[in-house]
Amino acid sequence: MLVDSHCHLDFPELAENLPQLLDLMQKNDVGSAVCIGVNLEDFPRVLALAEAHSQLLATVGVHPEATDVREPTVAELVNLARHPKVVAIGETGLDYYWHKDQPEWQRQRFRNHIRAAREAGKPLVIHNREATADTLRLMAEEGAGQVGGILHCFTETWEVAEQALALGFHISLSGIVTFKNALVIKDVARRVPLDRLLVETDAPYLAPVPYRGKLNQPAYVRYVAEEIARLRDISVEEVAAATTDNFFRLFPQARTRMTQ
Repeated sequence: MLVDSHCHLDFPELAENLPQLLDLMQKNDVGSAVCIGVNLEDFPRVLALAEAHSQLLATVGVHPEATDVREPTVAELVNLARHPKVVAIGETGLDYYWHKDQPEWQRQRFRNHIRAAREAGKPLVIHNREATADTLRLMAEEGAGQVGGILHCFTETWEVAEQALALGFHISLSGIVTFKNALVIKDVARRVPLDRLLVETDAPYLAPVPYRGKLNQPAYVRYVAEEIARLRDISVEEVAAATTDNFFRLFPQARTRMTQ
């Protein structure tokens, strides 16, 4: 079985075809998917999906790109994270691609998410784009390693991966690893300890080869696992078993909630 550790099934382009997407997940032996919260305004629909489908889970957080949204407090995030279907705090982190002025509000938002995760006792789902030094610095300063979590859609070098691993985090690879020119990410895929690796789609974005440029979906996480297996010269079944075990070890409540 595979687990898609990061997707956005509440986004309209996927939500309108949800029954078909869930059916394709099952046919591709993708047993679970995590629907990621990106703002508080849309969190109720993310949670509703998780409540309605045993194979879906949720996170709560405000994405670092989001500006015209309600700013979360630590207390609010902790309270929302108490729901039994919410397995993590996030998507949070830093994004200096869209905010090139490196705004302090973004760093403070990230700090608040880390503090909420520590108080709630739940892992973090971290987004990092062109902000690696500050992302790792804030993770260390705020004690993110106390709860651990995921650096999702990892696109950095092995040296950065080593620093994230040292902080107690898992590395999650997306469909980008299947792209021909993604040599840095392929190198990371070969070198990350198998017990610290996760797979994801980030659907509806970043569809893997052979669907690159098309709408992504959780069933396609199999192509990510297949490419990792090829790069490591092991079977896809071994990648699936390891990444799924890693997922349930990081999110122990997920196994129980999937069966309810």
